Amino acid sequence: MDPMVIVLAIVAVLAVILLFWGIASAIGGGDKAIEDRLEQYTSGVIEAKAAEPEEGKKPSRLAAGVDKAIAGRGFADKIAAQLARADVKLTPGEYIILNFTSILGFFLIGYLLFHNNLLLALASSVAGFYAPGIYLKIQQHRRLNAFNNQLGDTINLLANSLRAGYSLLQSMETVAKELPPPISVEFARVVREIGLGLSTEQAMNNMLRRIQSDDLDLMITAINVQHEVGGNLSEILEVIGHTIRERVRIKGEIRVLTAQGMISGYIISFLPVALGLILYLMNPDYIGAMFKEVCGWIMVGVAATGIITGFIAIQKIVRIEV
Repeated sequence: MDPMVIVLAIVAVLAVILLFWGIASAIGGGDKAIEDRLEQYTSGVIEAKAAEPEEGKKPSRLAAGVDKAIAGRGFADKIAAQLARADVKLTPGEYIILNFTSILGFFLIGYLLFHNNLLLALASSVAGFYAPGIYLKIQQHRRLNAFNNQLGDTINLLANSLRAGYSLLQSMETVAKELPPPISVEFARVVREIGLGLSTEQAMNNMLRRIQSDDLDLMITAINVQHEVGGNLSEILEVIGHTIRERVRIKGEIRVLTAQGMISGYIISFLPVALGLILYLMNPDYIGAMFKEVCGWIMVGVAATGIITGFIAIQKIVRIEV
């Protein structure tokens, strides 16, 4: 039997096993010890952590073993912070398992699609390595945009609650109950942390670690300064809320005006790549000849450099900071 067939069979079996382990890890969860939960909220400095799994679910043994093996390592903390910012309910161990599964799955799909071309299959596995990270970045971007769009109304609600005689903590509880996610989820965490013994400043700074928003930083700075020097917090928040709402409005207008240029950049950049892949799948010998000569590799390199440079230039032009 062809050794390559044996290798592919082993890879396929491992991919299927890890896929099922990954799915079980993604839908599974578990209760942490009460001491661990209290330590998470009452320690002096709380790092951003991934969202806790659902109650009543137990983590898979493989995911628990990976979590134990990477506990305390710097890259595990970074993964946990990224998962928390994206609000993806996975542990670092589960994320690593899914990442490994993605690599094997992309390798197998690439090997089958590209007619047993090992080089392109390895390139597909590289894409599989980056795919989960790209998904996390997209989720973080969406969540941050949703949070920023809600922040102006949230500050207005906080200011009105303070005028009505509520304390700052009661006002944040009102936000957690009345507004939709993601802002209600974040303020509920702040209220919970304050209830477990953290100061308001610490709890708000923890939220800023999870949501890296300049507008949120401005609001938290105003609250911290007001606690130090005094003043009318409701009036301060009203001014900040008006400023943030105007920024959101202007950003929306800029997004509409630059949408055509942004879409054109994506189409111009990815159309040659998509067309080349389609032609390769239809007629491998026709496109494959380009990868057999040095001149062909030079052409591919020059084309890739031009595409990347043009894409970056277009993105720089259409992304206007407010």
